[in-house]
Amino acid sequence: MRFIAMRMSRNLFVILIGTISILMLAGVSSCKSVKLTDADDTLARGEYFDASKMYKKIYNKLTRREERPLRGEIAFKLGTCYQKLNRPANAAAAYQNAIRYEYPDSTVYLNLGRMLQASGKYPQAIKSYETYLEWKPDDRIAGQGIRGCNIAIAQKELPKTRYVVKQAKLFNTRRADFAPMYYGKDFEALYFTTTNEKVTGENKSEITGMKKGDVWVSTKNEKGEWQRPQPVEGELNTDADEGIVSFSPDGQTMYYTVARRSETSSTSVEIYTAKRSEQGWGAGQKLEILNDTITAVGHPAVSPDGTYLYFSSDMPGGYGGLDIWRINLKESTGSLENLGPEINGPGNESFPYVRTDSLIYFSSDGHAGFGGLDIFRARLNSTGDRWSIDNMGVPVNSQGDDFGITFGPGESGYFSSNRGDGRGYDHIYSFLLPDLKITISGWVVDKDDEPVPNAIIRIVGNDGSNQKEVARDDGSFRFRLQRGVKYVMLAGANGYLNQKVEFESDSAEEDADYGIDFTLASINKPSVVENIFYDFDKATLRPESMTALDEIAVMLEDNPNVSIEMGAHTDRKGSEEYNMNLSERRAKSVVDYLVGKGISPERLTWVGYGKSRPKTVTKRIAKEYPQFAEGVTLTPEYVDTLEEADREAADQINRRTEFQVTSIGIY
Repeated sequence: MRFIAMRMSRNLFVILIGTISILMLAGVSSCKSVKLTDADDTLARGEYFDASKMYKKIYNKLTRREERPLRGEIAFKLGTCYQKLNRPANAAAAYQNAIRYEYPDSTVYLNLGRMLQASGKYPQAIKSYETYLEWKPDDRIAGQGIRGCNIAIAQKELPKTRYVVKQAKLFNTRRADFAPMYYGKDFEALYFTTTNEKVTGENKSEITGMKKGDVWVSTKNEKGEWQRPQPVEGELNTDADEGIVSFSPDGQTMYYTVARRSETSSTSVEIYTAKRSEQGWGAGQKLEILNDTITAVGHPAVSPDGTYLYFSSDMPGGYGGLDIWRINLKESTGSLENLGPEINGPGNESFPYVRTDSLIYFSSDGHAGFGGLDIFRARLNSTGDRWSIDNMGVPVNSQGDDFGITFGPGESGYFSSNRGDGRGYDHIYSFLLPDLKITISGWVVDKDDEPVPNAIIRIVGNDGSNQKEVARDDGSFRFRLQRGVKYVMLAGANGYLNQKVEFESDSAEEDADYGIDFTLASINKPSVVENIFYDFDKATLRPESMTALDEIAVMLEDNPNVSIEMGAHTDRKGSEEYNMNLSERRAKSVVDYLVGKGISPERLTWVGYGKSRPKTVTKRIAKEYPQFAEGVTLTPEYVDTLEEADREAADQINRRTEFQVTSIGIY
């Protein structure tokens, strides 16, 4: 009963659809007794609360052995009442009694499976579904039920989604409160449906045993705090069931569901509109969608631009029980359309919420879920011809009924659920998807590990993002990122060559801090190329040198207007002529490698310096070799004064390959 009696909370459509089959059962039983006939008539009218009490009394009186078949039939009908009342544990017990007394309709196994699934008893539910499939091997609802149970079992071993879900206690009463909907662009008001004891009218629903639903609202005060809910002002609420609202973009028109019952006809479910004025909401007027009075329509949802009205209906031409349809509010004639088989299946699809033209949320008991109604997200592909459907997962969905979602700022909002309520009453829950804290940080330094003054870092993502930051005085920087995005970063500063880095942030749903450092080469002084190795007494590059030289090639590609000189240096050992010749051949081998990587020869020169330019100890070298003071030049005379181990270290420092910018042209 969600679509009517408010629990119109969801099922009036389901109720009305079931009425035809229930009437057939009533016909079979009408000759049994007057009291049983009364119960059957009550069930046929969809008055499940009253019918359940009657069936329970009759069931308890049937004690003789020859009454076992009738007891099985009544247990099945009692299960139907509890199922409609969203009391899965009671319904499952009744269906099990029906099986115990050999109720002949195989549907009892399907219904039992659904109720066991809604109770979180997944292995037992699978067994019941499998039994039903022995009679109906192609039944999609049973197949989806098994799939949903398996997903739920697997989910217990997996982490929950990052959504944070809490019961919104301020909005909830001891009865059913459900179907929240934000009002206004600033999200300053929240409308919802309630069956609390203060609603309009005195009569309780024969369907739910609760009072009939009204529309209430909570608003925020000047501090942004929600205030205690109140009935909406005006003439909207009556002694009928009203609720499940949506609003036109300008906020002046409310679309809502109305369930009316008379003594001469079955309950009807219709969509009404009400206009807003200074006095509140005016009396509702029926919105003419269809010409007949039999088809149920409800759960309205207006598209953000106000063009379309989405709703649920059991009208002919659908794919199962309730389907989601839409109609053009501006040109309604001939515009009615079903949203198609990706969204609508053999079960019931209801409670649409239209976030954008290509992003819709809805509830379903026909898609694979955790039990009862689950909330699903439907995305329209780029060509506009197919929807992809995702279950929103735990904790938004549960083994109970989850439905009626509304979004506020960002990934936050409210929805309704009957999880954990043995009476099957719905309550309103808040949800929030916290922002992922994904950052990238690091330092911009020069080749001597000194911070580069006023370095500028740019980062561009394939999601269209473009950020820029000036490094702090210590060379540090930090950017906020998005998950699953490819980025290109470029660091540069006056007097230095640019450096570019590409990377992709992880798509995992967790916080992350990536680290990357930029080491910029100075334009005005030589820069040592680390990890360049040659065979002894040869100019042949060893394989482990390739990584460092590939980085030089990338640097030249990132700075296409720059020309450089590659210079090779030797230690103090050997003659001047030997060292000059060896160093020149080594420098040329580096240039040849870079040319082979696609760098223009016109941008490259090479020089062999032999042992003529001993290295002066920099701050970076002093950190690595603390035995050498910063500023000391490692001349042959100085090195000869050192201990043997230190002489070898000094010779290693002097044996180096460097590059020096020779010109910067226009690119």
